[in-house]
Amino acid sequence: MAARDREWPGGRWVMAAFLAALAAAPLVLPEFHVTLLNYIGLSALVALGLVLLTGVGGLTSFGQAAFVGLGAYTSAVLTTTYGQSPWLALGVGLVLTLAVAVVLGSVTLRLSGHYLPLGTMAWGISLYFLFGNLEFLGGHSGISSVPPVTLLDFALTDSRHYYYLVWAFVLIALFTTRNLLDSREGRAIRALKGGMVMAEAMGVDTSRARMVIFVLAALQACAAGWLYAHLQRFVNPTPFGLNTGIEYLFMAVVGGAGQVWGALVGAGVITILKQWLQDVLPRLLGSAGNFEIIVFGAMMVLVLHHARDGLWPLLARLVPLRSQPRRIDPTAEPLPRKPRPPHGEVILEARRVTRSFGGLVANKNMDLSVRAGEILALIGPNGAGKSTMFNQLSGVDDPTSGEILFRGRSIAGLGPHRVAAMGISRTFQHVRLLPRMSVLENVAIGAHLRGHKGVLPAAWRLDRAEEARLLREAAVQLERVGLHGLMDEEAGSLALGQQRILEIARALCADPCLLLLDEPAAGLRLKEKQALAELLNRLRAEGMAVLLVEHDMDFVMGLVDRVVVMEFGEKIAEGLPEEVQRNPAVLEAYLGGV
Repeated sequence: MAARDREWPGGRWVMAAFLAALAAAPLVLPEFHVTLLNYIGLSALVALGLVLLTGVGGLTSFGQAAFVGLGAYTSAVLTTTYGQSPWLALGVGLVLTLAVAVVLGSVTLRLSGHYLPLGTMAWGISLYFLFGNLEFLGGHSGISSVPPVTLLDFALTDSRHYYYLVWAFVLIALFTTRNLLDSREGRAIRALKGGMVMAEAMGVDTSRARMVIFVLAALQACAAGWLYAHLQRFVNPTPFGLNTGIEYLFMAVVGGAGQVWGALVGAGVITILKQWLQDVLPRLLGSAGNFEIIVFGAMMVLVLHHARDGLWPLLARLVPLRSQPRRIDPTAEPLPRKPRPPHGEVILEARRVTRSFGGLVANKNMDLSVRAGEILALIGPNGAGKSTMFNQLSGVDDPTSGEILFRGRSIAGLGPHRVAAMGISRTFQHVRLLPRMSVLENVAIGAHLRGHKGVLPAAWRLDRAEEARLLREAAVQLERVGLHGLMDEEAGSLALGQQRILEIARALCADPCLLLLDEPAAGLRLKEKQALAELLNRLRAEGMAVLLVEHDMDFVMGLVDRVVVMEFGEKIAEGLPEEVQRNPAVLEAYLGGV
């Protein structure tokens, strides 16, 4: 969901037509089709949570059906055994699901790679068997005589009436999810796909962001379970097993895992396709069976092979709507800036820093300091330990011994998002951007720590004033680095040199007093290097401290105030550029010999 995709000329008419068709459906369609639409809505609610969790956040879960079951069983027990209102049962179910999701998420989300989906499968299966083996839940026979939902003393016993309740939940979920993704919190969530190191370096607490989307997906699944229980008026464990969890994941992926509307498309396509195959295949094959599963599986493979981004992007191309550039509010109040340290003050100091990986010593007794208003270069041959040192200075890695002080405070062990909050921002040797997001939104990620609105204000559009300020700041930084004219382009469409400049703009958006640049001139043409040098000179004049790792010696020696040279993890020289260039040890180790 790039910035340029937010508003479409004519998009309101398309939305109005969709809502009108949705409202008219139960008035003109047969009972069977209305019931089918109800089940599409329930599935879309779960799939929407998976779009947020899997498609946007990159966390694969096979266990969402268990959360559906948790919502259904909570309401069934409270309304049948204890005679409580279904609406009270919904509230209790959401609170219970929140607690369970936090407990499961605190364990599961620590896993990575293939262990994460396996973990979700494990607790999904566990909850499924728990539903079937507890006597007060009715065992495998389930709970019957679940009462209907009532609105103003009107019982929603007719599927046509219940339809409006189901789709009200779906539309609210679509609205709030779309709003959330178009916000500061949403950018933090989308930043997860760019890698934990990048997101943390921009000040995003990735553990919190992962927990937020895990809980939100669980709550949406719980709401779907509540609706299911009072639609069916009967609950048993069968619909909440692993197979159904896989089906929900298919819906999200087939519809378009990174698209909010993809959840609706995927739920509709798979639900209708399953029903159609169950009707048609027995007639063709002359016998009953699960042949539809075989055909269904084959069709899913074809869809995933030929439409990896799902069906929604293909459908969106058929609608003659053009994207509209993001509007920046020039009247938005500028964000406050941190006071700059006095010129010449030592703001970063590394003392006898050693980093060992088993028997390999990457850094040994490294000392360096950076002062406000100066540019310091860290140079050395490949394998000298520059990247390891860089990661320790930015909080990505911790030293084995020694200490690193930022403005007199030790930063070892704080983690990169806390280090970023103190006023250190960085770029990366290999560019780390979100290629499908706009240039503007990529830069706005850097301002994450300068905003405070949370998930609920974002979901209900109560953060618009702050959002306008953050986007204005991002636009200011893009103008500062000369990329203002490209702010509505996708970041992945930029040339490598422009992407490196974009990373610098993103780092500046955090309002740091120390800028760590990892090979910023790599891939830049001569004029781009000259423009970068001019930018860094302006930052130095403003009192910014800059530490850069770079291999382009012509660029370095004509720009920096001091140079630190490393070889085999140790400092072999330090001084002014002209002194370092005459140092015999440096000439031998790095600059090609005498």
